[in-house]
Amino acid sequence: MNSLLTKFTLGFSATAVSFPWLPEQSSTYAPGIDGLFYLILGISLFFIVLVHVLIVVFVWRYRQRQGRRAFYTSGNRRLEALWFSIPAVILVVLVILSQSTWSRIKTAAVWPAEALTVEVLAEQYAWNFRYAGPDGKFGALDPALMDPYNPWGRVEDDPDGADDVMTINTMAIPVNEPVRVLLRSKDVIHSFFLPDFRYKHDAVPGMTMEFHLEATRPGDFPLACAEFCGLGHYRMKGTLHVMPRAEFDAWLTEQAEEGQP
Repeated sequence: MNSLLTKFTLGFSATAVSFPWLPEQSSTYAPGIDGLFYLILGISLFFIVLVHVLIVVFVWRYRQRQGRRAFYTSGNRRLEALWFSIPAVILVVLVILSQSTWSRIKTAAVWPAEALTVEVLAEQYAWNFRYAGPDGKFGALDPALMDPYNPWGRVEDDPDGADDVMTINTMAIPVNEPVRVLLRSKDVIHSFFLPDFRYKHDAVPGMTMEFHLEATRPGDFPLACAEFCGLGHYRMKGTLHVMPRAEFDAWLTEQAEEGQP
């Protein structure tokens, strides 16, 4: 039994070392997110170990003994100030360290004005994407026109929307270029989750969420909904295709020629 347990432990340890814990980093801010993740994990593990060691020490040192008198205390203000101050300092440090990464994701002022814009509309249980056509303008939308065949609520007679490109569960962006994403929800709260990009953002009905993506390597990446949104939540998934600019332009032209979904 001990031999079997030893083999299992060694095998599990070897597997944990051989395979990465997280998907390969695929965005400009993924290293910053991972750095914060491991920092918070390290701090948490330190205090978990410290607390459990102190529990063992105190249980052993102050265990019941014959003739020992009970010790009563009404509190210690110095200790109370200490265990309030330490978490506060750690929190402030984490906020400061996260600001540069957060601004690269959410602050529009740092994005190039000419960045590609992709609109995302989440619904039960699909991801809808919209790109401006050659005129660079998005067509008008009217929520009253939304139906299963027109999830965006496109205004058909708007000339700006005549060349808009729309896809379902398939998103594409050029590699090494900033992309501006406008995220909305048609019905309930969803969550736009790209594990390889280390990005997750809720899509809230009635609100437009704006953020920035910049892929660092080409490939196909899974897109999932990370918020339980109904019985069909499990099938709400899509694919993000990252490709060189020339291939992206060809893909966009191909989607336009195939017509609207």
